[in-house]
Amino acid sequence: MQGMGSGQGFWTLLSREEQQALSRLGMLREYPSGATLCLEGDPATHVFILREGWVKILSATKDGHAIVLALRSAGDIVGEVAGETTGRRNATIQAVDAVRALIVRHDKFSSFLDSNQGADRAYRRVVTQKWNDTDTMLRRRAGTTGGQRLAALLLDLAERHGRTVNGTIHLMTPALSQEELASLAGTSRATVTRAFGNWRRRGLIRTGQRRITIIDLAGLRQVAGLQR
Repeated sequence: MQGMGSGQGFWTLLSREEQQALSRLGMLREYPSGATLCLEGDPATHVFILREGWVKILSATKDGHAIVLALRSAGDIVGEVAGETTGRRNATIQAVDAVRALIVRHDKFSSFLDSNQGADRAYRRVVTQKWNDTDTMLRRRAGTTGGQRLAALLLDLAERHGRTVNGTIHLMTPALSQEELASLAGTSRATVTRAFGNWRRRGLIRTGQRRITIIDLAGLRQVAGLQR
């Protein structure tokens, strides 16, 4: 699923020496919850390597409505594509909770990759994973219902950011509204509301205060169409 990040983040794939070298090229900056790291359409001059916290990748529709394209967490690199293509931000990056990010100019980052083969391989690995996630998302949207995509989203969150406690899986993601979950799953808020109500009655999930716990993993996989 596109929205959840690439599993092992760019920063964690670097050696300690590479991390230190990259840190010397940039500066650390802290953002409070809700702060905007960059705006869609702005000049793309820097990449952001997330050290702590979560961000949302947002894009505006023609009617001015913001949709959530992806979530990224500590270790991930964001804002890297626009600097190599249009030179303008193709999305807004907003802090979900308190964020600490290493900011590196695009030209310095490119030089760093050129002179560090291990880092270059790590970067290509995470970029390839993002493209694979996007391809999987597009294929999934073409042949599934909104409910199936929502179930697949929860399963992806569970795999990448879940903690198992007494046989249940707690999603260790920031609190997300039903509208944000709908954006990530490519469906409507009404579908999310109906699906959650149905899945709670069937004992598949438990929800509370924007927190989600998966109780029946096999059952949710069946809903997603991932097993018979």
